[in-house]
Amino acid sequence: MDTDWTDAAESIAGYNFKNQALLEQALSHSSAVDQRSESNERLEFLGDAVLGFVVCSETYERFPDFEEGDMTKVKSSVVSRKICAEVADELDLARILRVGKGMNTQKQIPSSVTGAAYEALIGAIYLDGGFDKAKAFVLKTMSERIESAAQSTHQENYKSILQQFGQKSEGVAPMYVVLDEKGPDHAKCFEISVDLNGRRFDSRWAASKKQAEQLAALAALVELEVAFESEDGSVEIKENYGE
Repeated sequence: MDTDWTDAAESIAGYNFKNQALLEQALSHSSAVDQRSESNERLEFLGDAVLGFVVCSETYERFPDFEEGDMTKVKSSVVSRKICAEVADELDLARILRVGKGMNTQKQIPSSVTGAAYEALIGAIYLDGGFDKAKAFVLKTMSERIESAAQSTHQENYKSILQQFGQKSEGVAPMYVVLDEKGPDHAKCFEISVDLNGRRFDSRWAASKKQAEQLAALAALVELEVAFESEDGSVEIKENYGE
């Protein structure tokens, strides 16, 4: 194995392999090997699972107020071909990726191929060094993206914002009060308002309790001047709310 290639690959990974055959396989596209089993496809499959678990675990730990749907949005945003390809590009994986003659220059290598190599590298690190090493690599390359995806999701979760505001400013969590419900069982509508430390805010109607709670939370945030609605319906959240 080429020592210079190995040094470059391990430098990108930030990890020294005990079994360097795993490193070589992780960075070998199917077009560069005689048998498909020698390519990085199996490692890509494993790495995708490890990446998904790390992102889910980090999201769960970092954002305790996120509901299941919020965490799913973060995972879907981060664990994607587009993001993996972007990370691979930042790492310059194309420079060390082993491909067939049909892709013998970096410009000819599709982003899907480099993104797959990134996941394969995660899988190889996991097999060679264990979960903690693989997690460290994922967080080194993905932590900012997890934060960015969570922030984007957070902007849409008005209940989460109101929860944080209530705890910071009032020392209590908001309560959601069902004032009324109408319609048959299969098509009910709910009227819900927010009670924050004894203060009752304007109610909102929606076709589900979850949506009514989100709208009621937004109404409270607007009244508290934490959120601002524009004429086109977009919402802007005040920075450093609750301080």
